[in-house]
Amino acid sequence: DKKLPSSISVTLSLFLNIYFQLFNIINSIINILKNLINRYKVSMKIVKDIQKQQSSSKISDKEAEEAIKTILEWMGEDPNREGLLETPKRVVKAFKEYFKGYSEDPNLVLEKTFGDVEGYSDMVVQKNISIQSHCEHHMAPIIGKAHVAYIPNQRVVGLSKIARVVEIFSKRLQTQERLTVQIAKTLMESLDAKGVAVTIDSTHHCMTMRGIKKEQATTVTNFYLGQFKDDLSYQNR
Repeated sequence: DKKLPSSISVTLSLFLNIYFQLFNIINSIINILKNLINRYKVSMKIVKDIQKQQSSSKISDKEAEEAIKTILEWMGEDPNREGLLETPKRVVKAFKEYFKGYSEDPNLVLEKTFGDVEGYSDMVVQKNISIQSHCEHHMAPIIGKAHVAYIPNQRVVGLSKIARVVEIFSKRLQTQERLTVQIAKTLMESLDAKGVAVTIDSTHHCMTMRGIKKEQATTVTNFYLGQFKDDLSYQNR
């Protein structure tokens, strides 16, 4: 009879000990969660502040037009003469077309693919895709052609989408080397392709119209991924 109260006391003591340990653990978890939530709120506030700052600092069309006027004056021209009155607006409108690739996502273009191709698994080649880009060093035109090939992995993409990817990246300030790599990597990753090859052959007006003035010079760049890189027989086909 005397042992029963003692065992109950021990059990109760153990229960209370476990209870307080659990309470402390739960309390620590709650504090950790609170800290994480507070950090998340701070981070989101920073992001919102940055977005707000970027939004408020976005250059308007009017400001861009004024910049063009300044350049015209720097050149020695009179931006107020009849022939140049509308030039700033025209230049801004043209720049929106030249550099529209900044507002477009090439990965979205490649989202839709087709699997009903009767098991086709050989390369798909699209040649002579026209390129009109601008060199990032002098903002002079880059005019040329791209040749793109990929080896599908069960699914293919619409042919126009390949040209569209080339168009998006070319409508940005570029170097030809980076343009070649961007096209290849985007196709490889978005299509989960077995291999991608990109060749660009173009003329750079920054070296044909100025500087060294070699009017006949052209530049060729190549970039290979996957089977095109690992198996030279694909490059030689």
